[in-house]
Amino acid sequence: MTHHILTLWNPSYADDAMEQHLALLLDRARMTADGQLAREECYVWWGRVRSQHRLQRAPNQESIEAIARALDADEAGESEIQLYLTDFRSLYVANVGDITIGELEPAEQGNTPVYYRTRGLHCDYWFLLYDIRALVLDDLTGVGAELRKLRNVHYHDKPVSLYGGMVDLPLIVSRPDGQQFFDPAERDAITEGRLWAEWDAEQGGGVAAMERELHDNVIGDRAWQAMEPSVRRFIATGEKLFREHRNDPAFDFGPVLNAFAKALEIQCRASLRQALQTAPRQVRQVNVEGRTVDLLEVQRLTLGQLAHVLGTEQALATAVTAFRHDRGWFTGQLPSILAAFANVRNEGTHELRITRATATEWRDRLLGVGTDGIFVHIVGGR
Repeated sequence: MTHHILTLWNPSYADDAMEQHLALLLDRARMTADGQLAREECYVWWGRVRSQHRLQRAPNQESIEAIARALDADEAGESEIQLYLTDFRSLYVANVGDITIGELEPAEQGNTPVYYRTRGLHCDYWFLLYDIRALVLDDLTGVGAELRKLRNVHYHDKPVSLYGGMVDLPLIVSRPDGQQFFDPAERDAITEGRLWAEWDAEQGGGVAAMERELHDNVIGDRAWQAMEPSVRRFIATGEKLFREHRNDPAFDFGPVLNAFAKALEIQCRASLRQALQTAPRQVRQVNVEGRTVDLLEVQRLTLGQLAHVLGTEQALATAVTAFRHDRGWFTGQLPSILAAFANVRNEGTHELRITRATATEWRDRLLGVGTDGIFVHIVGGR
């Protein structure tokens, strides 16, 4: 099983450490888009600061060195090594491209935030990060729940505990679910070719607070944690926009439904893939608009395509229902829901204004306001 790394960032070194790394990465992404940098030059280094009071060898150094050797041997870049970064309130995951033990070469200093140099900080390790993705923002409970999905390799593979388990950092961790966060094709289908760091930055202020509100008071912990991170972000974006304009009858609520539609597409595809992990290839292969595709490999399905596939492929329906134990809801009721929502959403896309009444009806059905929530059904059938 692939090993990943988890560490804390210490606000005493810089109270905006994450923001500084993201700002540098975003600046280099802009330079890449403008043709000033090659894609492989778009990265930032994250240093694991060495305490001046520690005299012994760095914790888990042999394991870090083993991961570094694995990265060096992976010339094709096929392995995804993840660096989890937290300050307890928020949690990010980064795509590691290289690891340097000890000090960086002087030529690489420009790819690090200035506080490392101005404060004279020395580091045990430097991690080259190609992208940084927000998983949980300003939600202590959410961070704890997300970390429990990881296993502490050097502590009998027990789930990582936010309290009592954050010792001898960095931790070496694994993901039993094997989830990857930086597949380029999946990312591009959502971000239109941008880095996750760029996509996160474009979501605007207040989304983190809305995620916490939905987690605590609308959707609930179990279903919220089962959702893909980008799904949670799209739902929060749509709900924030809805609440800001719910008293404005002249507002076009099309962007609200667009955000919910993106969330539906991503979560339905993810839940479908989960149900088909062990299904025979012939069951996974379906016809999508005249093309035969494998549902474990296809990067995007529209709401209309999902509705068609789920509603017409009998062998697929049998396999999914057997996995989910939801009495056939996912392949029975969901296709008509997706088709109806796609029709409404497409009307908004084609310049027909989405009214407040229409947006309210679908928002309530999707989130479960006064009714059983569609999103909860989608993630809760296992």
